[in-house]
Amino acid sequence: MYEVRLTQTSERQLKKLDKPVQERIILLLERIRINPIPHVKRLAGQQYYRLRAGDYRIILQIEQEKLLILVIEIGRRENIYD
Repeated sequence: MYEVRLTQTSERQLKKLDKPVQERIILLLERIRINPIPHVKRLAGQQYYRLRAGDYRIILQIEQEKLLILVIEIGRRENIYD
């Protein structure tokens, strides 16, 4: 099973969100710990992956050899890719 870690930036972004949105994102991250690859999509031309959570996107880095999911950024769909 993969370990999920949040960067300081993503932790701050998560805390700013409404409680129901926070809970949805945390539940989604817990759910993908077993096998994240079928649930994420690779970002074009980058090493990062994207996970959808309603109107929010979670940018991830997956290190398969370490079984680690690193949450880079969390934000609304229209702002996250800037």
